Amino acid sequence: MSLLMGIDIGTFESKGVLVESEGRILAEAHHPHRMLVPRPGWAEHRAEEDWWGDFRAIARALLARSGADPRRIACVAASAIGPCMLPVDAAGRPLTNAVLYGVDTRASAEIAELDRRIGGARILERCGNALTSQSVGPKILWLARNRPEVFAETAMIHTSTSYLVWKLTGRAVMDHYTAANVSPLYDVEDLGFTAALAPDIIDPDRLPALGWSTDIAGEVTAAAAEETGLAAGTPVTVGTIDAAAEAVSVGVAGAGDLMMMMGSTVFLIALTPARLRDARLWYAPWLFPGEHASMAGLATSGTLTHWFRDQFARDHGTEGAFGQLAAEAADSPKGARGLLCLPYFSGERTPLHDPLARGAFFGLDLTHTRGDLYRAVLEGIAAATAHVTETYREAGAMLNRVLAVGGGTKNAVWLQATADLTGLPQVICRITAGASYGDAFLAALAVGLARPGDIAAWNPVARTVTPEEVPAYQRQYPLFRALYERTKDIAHALGARP
Repeated sequence: MSLLMGIDIGTFESKGVLVESEGRILAEAHHPHRMLVPRPGWAEHRAEEDWWGDFRAIARALLARSGADPRRIACVAASAIGPCMLPVDAAGRPLTNAVLYGVDTRASAEIAELDRRIGGARILERCGNALTSQSVGPKILWLARNRPEVFAETAMIHTSTSYLVWKLTGRAVMDHYTAANVSPLYDVEDLGFTAALAPDIIDPDRLPALGWSTDIAGEVTAAAAEETGLAAGTPVTVGTIDAAAEAVSVGVAGAGDLMMMMGSTVFLIALTPARLRDARLWYAPWLFPGEHASMAGLATSGTLTHWFRDQFARDHGTEGAFGQLAAEAADSPKGARGLLCLPYFSGERTPLHDPLARGAFFGLDLTHTRGDLYRAVLEGIAAATAHVTETYREAGAMLNRVLAVGGGTKNAVWLQATADLTGLPQVICRITAGASYGDAFLAALAVGLARPGDIAAWNPVARTVTPEEVPAYQRQYPLFRALYERTKDIAHALGARP
């Protein structure tokens, strides 16, 4: 029986699976790494160590744990965080750390300038997306202006997945779903890179070639085989961003489906029958020709729970802290006894697109406990998610089915609060391996070992979390929304650089 390998590089951890052609997982592996924050508003990875190093380690671990002959692997697919910005030289060597996706807000000045110079409406119509911290184009411009010596040596700008594909095959290829985030350098109607709106950013020849996620980008080279343990000549797909692979893993397949990924950030992908035009949301061609996706994402979610654990639960150690916090949050009543948390600890992405937004706890008194604070964190993330689903409805998207995935689905308080505040049932599938499992399915599609509808058999529904009417949330959600509006001037003043 043929095997498929899927490996996903995340913000704090990478994961991989080796899967049989009918979907059974033979082996799993993971590898942690750090997100570097060299200064406020910046977020970075080391491409060689964190991306390629994790890929190598996981590939070898999967082969060792399964005992499989690498020649049985019919195809390899990778996904990774995105969109990122990595300059490399003519030999493909990284010239700097990789600048991460929307959690990195260093290019705010370039976003404002490009909006002013080109016009926000023109960018939205041509590129499908307003310029935000998620956009790669302004970050390339930031590089050219702030690190001119690096930019002069830059032969290619990679994102995370295209860098992995290059390391595996020697070919620089990016999928259309990722490329749509390279605004204002991608034309959503022509499905190609262009310098028409901003000729001063970079020549499109210094960006990867384009393909669809299940296209074969190339084959594992002898050098990559030596490093990974894979067989030389193994087909490698073009791949995609981790959230898209995660959506595939739980069966997001048709218009009206919404993937809710509850991980380091909450990320949502809604499939729509046609292109959705709304500056508050992101747009991209979906993974297959003729299909459309509308995306949204918070800036801090699981990242915020890690921060809370590290600051306020050190007494329980790294391993036991989350269990203790979950128990304390469950003991706190819904609404955290009148406590609100704005979860904007790294600014906010959709729908606010405010890099200077700041986190806050509001309503504290001397009776509040650590459990109340942690519940307020989880409910704040859920309230911010509800703000996003409201935005989808206002933009005209139909949300017929929500498929929840990610580590947050194991947190009962977070999951139930999300269902309650959004009013949307959360469907949980049996296999929770996530993006790497979606990668394996995309690999199977690429070489004809599966058809799109087969994902329902690969990963059937396990349970559904239904929303409840919660009077405390009905009272506090409007106050949550008002709290940001009434304090954003203070947050901006605090966050402004001297």
